[in-house]
Amino acid sequence: MSALTLKPLALKPLALREFDYWMLHYRRNWRATIVISVLNPLLFLLAMGAGLGRLVDDNAAPGALHGAAFLAFVAPGLLAAATMQTAITEAGRPVFMAVSPGGSYRSATAGPLGPDDVLAGHMLFMAFRIVSSAACFVAALLCFPSLRTAGLLWLTPAALLTGLAFAAPMAAWVATLETGAPMMRLFRFVIMPMYVFSGVFFPADQVPVALRYLIYGTPLWHGTELCRGLFLGDASRPALLGHTAYLAALTVLGLLLARRTYRRRLFA
Repeated sequence: MSALTLKPLALKPLALREFDYWMLHYRRNWRATIVISVLNPLLFLLAMGAGLGRLVDDNAAPGALHGAAFLAFVAPGLLAAATMQTAITEAGRPVFMAVSPGGSYRSATAGPLGPDDVLAGHMLFMAFRIVSSAACFVAALLCFPSLRTAGLLWLTPAALLTGLAFAAPMAAWVATLETGAPMMRLFRFVIMPMYVFSGVFFPADQVPVALRYLIYGTPLWHGTELCRGLFLGDASRPALLGHTAYLAALTVLGLLLARRTYRRRLFA
């Protein structure tokens, strides 16, 4: 019986064994994460639409928000920002703990799995978490009749690309850390300012020029513009391709760097 039980596992690609490990942990608390993924955006969108949104719509200059109502303008930006937070969370402390002495990565690479298998399996789980969180956010958008447009169909794949553009470089960097202090500084001095100033709540072209070009270099701005352009349908094809290419290039670069840092850390 034991041989028959272990046979399906033995036939799985090694990366999927790592994915199964993270899914096993996720099954213990998935209900809490789903509730947070749905309730948080729903309550935030209610506040934006029924509260602040009315004030902005009544006082904003014509065309100030791409000609859209405030709720329609801010909803895809909030999705991109929420996706960033999910990616950073999944690629932050979990990777730091797993790569540390006694962590799960060490146990996995002591067996048949190599650093590349560990990276691929964990990144696959991060992609799953990004997609599931984005899908919950899109489900929350369906509660608002004014947001039920054909553009909703494009939001989940756009959010996935945005999340991977954060998760891959984050995992590559965290794998090099000896303490968690740098992650706290990253949240305080990089992630939070990016959340506020990357065009989520207002167009980036409304900030001073010097700050504007700094914003244009952030992945959150590209993710926000990609999600918003697909949702509102007002972006040109070259602009959408540019945002997609930027996020895809950052993802590939992050994976290449992660492959290098994982090998160095786990073979040390």
